[in-house]
Amino acid sequence: MQAQDIIDKLKESFPQAKIKAMDLTGGGDHWQVNIVASEFQGKTLVEQHQLVYKALGSWMKKEIHALALTTEPA
Repeated sequence: MQAQDIIDKLKESFPQAKIKAMDLTGGGDHWQVNIVASEFQGKTLVEQHQLVYKALGSWMKKEIHALALTTEPA
């Protein structure tokens, strides 16, 4: 998995977001993802993260082993 794969997947749910993804280990399964999105307005941090997990769907069960996540309302 490449950073662009994660960005493209997240853009499906957050089309106007600013997204950065960095592979933390080089193995393609440990990621640092930063997202600034208007969809996070009025949501708690937990709710923001839940939206991201939902957007990544089944990838969170297999392809992504670890996810360090930073979210911020736009």
